[in-house]
Amino acid sequence: MIVDVRDIYKDVSKYIDKEVVLQGWVRNHRRQKEFGFIDFSDGTAFKNIQLVYDNSLKDFESIAKIKVGSSLEVRGMVIKSEGSLQEFEVKVLNIKLLGDCPDEYPIQPKRHTREFLREQAYLRPRTNLFNAVFRVRSIAAMAIHTYFQERGYVYFHAPLITASDCEGAGQMFQVTTLDLDRVAKSGNVDYSKDFFGKTTALTVSGQLEAETFAMAYKKVYTFGPTFRAENSNTKTHASEFWMIEPEIAFCDLNGVMDIEEDMLKYIVKYVLEHAKDEMEFFSKYVEKGLIEKLTKLINSKFTRISHHDVIKILKEAKVKWEFEPEYGEDIAREHEKYITEYFDGPVFITDWPKDIKAFYMKLNPDNETVAAVDLEVPGAGELIGGSEREADYDKLIKRMKELNMDPASMEWYLNLRKFGGCYHSGFGLGFERLLIYLTGVENIRDVIPYPRTPGNCDF
Repeated sequence: MIVDVRDIYKDVSKYIDKEVVLQGWVRNHRRQKEFGFIDFSDGTAFKNIQLVYDNSLKDFESIAKIKVGSSLEVRGMVIKSEGSLQEFEVKVLNIKLLGDCPDEYPIQPKRHTREFLREQAYLRPRTNLFNAVFRVRSIAAMAIHTYFQERGYVYFHAPLITASDCEGAGQMFQVTTLDLDRVAKSGNVDYSKDFFGKTTALTVSGQLEAETFAMAYKKVYTFGPTFRAENSNTKTHASEFWMIEPEIAFCDLNGVMDIEEDMLKYIVKYVLEHAKDEMEFFSKYVEKGLIEKLTKLINSKFTRISHHDVIKILKEAKVKWEFEPEYGEDIAREHEKYITEYFDGPVFITDWPKDIKAFYMKLNPDNETVAAVDLEVPGAGELIGGSEREADYDKLIKRMKELNMDPASMEWYLNLRKFGGCYHSGFGLGFERLLIYLTGVENIRDVIPYPRTPGNCDF
C-alpha cells in the first residue's frame, strides 16, 4: 500500500511491522560496506524517514550507487529503530529508481548560504529551512482564511489591474500594450489608443474596491498579490507581495483594533498548533526562543496609545536617538523597538498626523490627526496598519484636493459616501512581513517562493 510519510508520523503504531510503499526523494545517502542509510522525504512531512538496507538484497550494489536528489519508489517494512535518533525506520525490501540525479545536483547535504539558495530558488524547497518556511506559509494562509470565513466575512477578489492609486504615492507598475519603441521615437503617448483607453497599473492595494463590497456584505477581506514599484533593497521590501485587507462596515477605530488583535493571536496560535515540527526547527536553528516569543504574544494584552503620547515618551527617554522623534512626524525603527520594550508587548499607536497618512483616513475633530492605527510588535516593528475610513463626502473631497488628487477620477469611490454610506474601517497586513515574524527568517526574499525585487525577476 502506498502511504504518505505524514501518515506514518501521525500514528506510528498503526504501521509497525507492516509493509508499505513510499514514493519520494533522497535527501542524504550514507553508504557502508555491508549496509546503508538513506534519508528519505516525500514532502508530506517536515521530518524525513530513515531507510535501512543491507547486502542481503540482490540489488545491494545498485542501491548503494543511488545519488542524492534521486526520486524513488520504496517497498519496505516499518520497524522500531535500534538507534536513538528516531523512533522507527523502514527496512528496505526493494527500491525502484524513478528519476536519477547527477553528481552536480546543487542541493547536496551540506550547509548552503541563503544567498546561494536564492539563486537556486526552484530547488530550495528541498532544503530543511525552506521546506519549513513554505509549509508555514501554506498553514498561515489557511489560518487567515479560516479566521475570516468562520466569522462570516466574504472573500473578495480585488482586481490586479487598476486605474486608481490607493496610496497616492505613484509607485506603481504601469500596464500597457503600446509599442514602447515607437513611443520613444515619437515622444508622444496617446493612452486612448492603449488597451484600456487610459493609464492603468498593477494594484498597490485592494482596499478601495474592497470598501465597495463592504457596503453590501458588511464584512469582507482580500488576500492576494499587490505590487509596488519602489526601488528599495531592504530586507522587508519586495516589488510583489501579498496583502490581507479586511474592510468592515459599522466599525470604528476601536472595533478594528479589536479585530486586528484577535486575528493576529488566532493566526499565531493556529501556526503553533499545526506546524509544530517546523516551529521547533525555527526556534532551535533560526531564532532562539521564537516559540516563547510567539506564545507571549498570544497571552499579551495589546497596549493602545496615541501618536502624540508615544512621541512624548520617546522625547523623555534617556536615549541617544539616531533619528530624533518629533511631533507630527513618522517614527523610526529604533522608536518602534523602544516602545514595544517600554510596554513589554504589542502596541497600537493611534491618531497619527494627517500629513503623513493616506487621503482616505477619517479626519479627527482636531483637524490635525486622522483615526489611523499602526500595530507594533516586539522584534518586528510595524506589522499591521489600519484606519477608520473617511465617511464624510465633503471632507473626503477636500482632502483629495489638498493632495492634488482629481475627485472626478474616483467618482465611484466618493459615491459610496452618498449612496447609503456608513462609518467603516479596515486594515492591511503584509503576509510576508507576518511570515518573517512567525519564522524568524529576517529577509522577505526568503519567505516568498520567487521574490521580485529591483533588478531581479528570475524564474
